[in-house]
Amino acid sequence: QVQVVESGGGLVQAGGSLRLSCTASGTITKINAMGWYRQAPGNQRELVATINDSGSTNYAASVKGRFTISRDGFKGNLGMNDLKPEDTAVYYCNAAVLARSPYRYLQLWGQGILVNVSS
Repeated sequence: QVQVVESGGGLVQAGGSLRLSCTASGTITKINAMGWYRQAPGNQRELVATINDSGSTNYAASVKGRFTISRDGFKGNLGMNDLKPEDTAVYYCNAAVLARSPYRYLQLWGQGILVNVSS
């Protein structure tokens, strides 16, 4: 089974830091791109950050300067600093991968992990 799984969420005080990880597993040849999305209660899912196969990154304006997306092999990370209550949401890892047996491109979503920032 090809999948991605998030870890590292939890409760944190405003101004604190947290690091989320996204681990891909299964018959994966490579990860072409990876992104993080979030969905707050009552809100639509929104893009947080992306990183492509060349290492280029993009960030939502609301997190730029505070969050850092990175990747290392089949693992991705989202470092979050100076967290704000507005960052409270379920965070989802998304990965565009090349899988094998058979070779195919897949768009994978993690199950989501809660980040709760208290004031």
